Amino acid sequence: MIKLTEKIGYGFGDMASSMFWKLFGAYLMIFYTDVFGLPAAMVGTMFLVTRIWDSVFDPIVGIVADRTNSRWGKFRPYLLYLAVPFGLIGVLTFYTPPFGTTGKLVYAFITYSLMMMVYSGINVPYASLLGVMSPDPKERNVLSTFRMMFAYIGSFIALLLFMPMVNKFSEGLSEQMAWTAAVVVIAALCIILFLGCFSWTKERVKPLNDNKTSLKQDIKDLIHNHPWWILFGAGVATLVFNSIRDGAAVYYFKYFIIEDQHAEISLFGISFVLSGLFLAVGQMANILGVILAAPVSNLFGKRKTFAGAMVIAVVLSVIFYFFDKDDLVLIFVFQCLISICAGSIFPLLWSMYADCADYSELSTGNRATGLIFSASSMSQKFGWAIGTAVTGWLLSFFGFQPNAVQSPETIQGLKMFLSFLPAAAAFISIIFILFYPLSEKRCKEIMEKLNLKREAKNE
Repeated sequence: MIKLTEKIGYGFGDMASSMFWKLFGAYLMIFYTDVFGLPAAMVGTMFLVTRIWDSVFDPIVGIVADRTNSRWGKFRPYLLYLAVPFGLIGVLTFYTPPFGTTGKLVYAFITYSLMMMVYSGINVPYASLLGVMSPDPKERNVLSTFRMMFAYIGSFIALLLFMPMVNKFSEGLSEQMAWTAAVVVIAALCIILFLGCFSWTKERVKPLNDNKTSLKQDIKDLIHNHPWWILFGAGVATLVFNSIRDGAAVYYFKYFIIEDQHAEISLFGISFVLSGLFLAVGQMANILGVILAAPVSNLFGKRKTFAGAMVIAVVLSVIFYFFDKDDLVLIFVFQCLISICAGSIFPLLWSMYADCADYSELSTGNRATGLIFSASSMSQKFGWAIGTAVTGWLLSFFGFQPNAVQSPETIQGLKMFLSFLPAAAAFISIIFILFYPLSEKRCKEIMEKLNLKREAKNE
């Protein structure tokens, strides 16, 4: 039985990852266009190129991690050694150098690519850790729930406080340096959280086969893991759903709602902007979705829970398009409802990926946990790559001009970013998940057979 302290420690890891992940998703695009000074289409292309490379890099990290042996295990050492580089490169990503457009583009390519690589280097082993902390699918559901709950808490903190910190630092610094200073605060907290995750977690599940398998065999096993391919497709579509909504939200409030015309909301001396509150409210609703995921999926099954949540998200997203700029109450209410649906998805996905690792081990005798989780992380990167690239390209297509009054066509495009476009992605995820074959009954049978093999091996 895993103690509460270890569950919290495991949650710390995704709390750290999600702080930067949400900064990338919600603010990096507008940072590059409105602060850094790059054209939107150019940024979209950069995101696509860097994230495709990063997606390919994920399985490399997983393969290396699977072959790592240390006194701390296979996956925990990466949390220890990459925590500080993660924070430092994150700060450099949000720094504006005194270069021309070409120099800035090169700098952005280099720093963002390095950031995504170090993100993979620490996050892939962290995700893989779930598969070796416990062999019990229900306990993994709980761990995955803690992971996602802390992830959304971290996202909530980052999204709620980031722009107020930028505004506060702007009182004594330039706009560009104010953004960098705010990221320094987030980076320092992330380093502490990663080190806490390393200290409070433990690896327990040992592979049935201690012999080193070839990379060719590992890849062959993954290719024949049919449940994993289905989750891969569902994961890509779900991340497109999230990345489009997150990436366009700040534009939506800045240029459609025109949040500068609304009174600032102050609490404890901190002034909050509407876009930050919108994103933060979404994270709090995500947490509720995470909390509901385990009991609802234990009652109805993971596949039905996933599909049902996405069906509701499709319907709500379509309705969202018809809200006017003055319908703030409805906009925030629907943000909560859609985010509850989205929040319930990710603990289910990661728990199902762990089930895929068990399925592969029973079928092949080889447990390549790192490769399976890294390839699963790759689906996230593909989803974000597609979503952010589409956002940049469509902003340009709709005629977006930074820091200017937008045309009616651009405004209609911004409304679609939070409605029809994510709805289409959610619909695609539903189609994939309906074909997922590992029911709760099947997962229980797999666990029992693996336990019998482990007991026979230890006799």
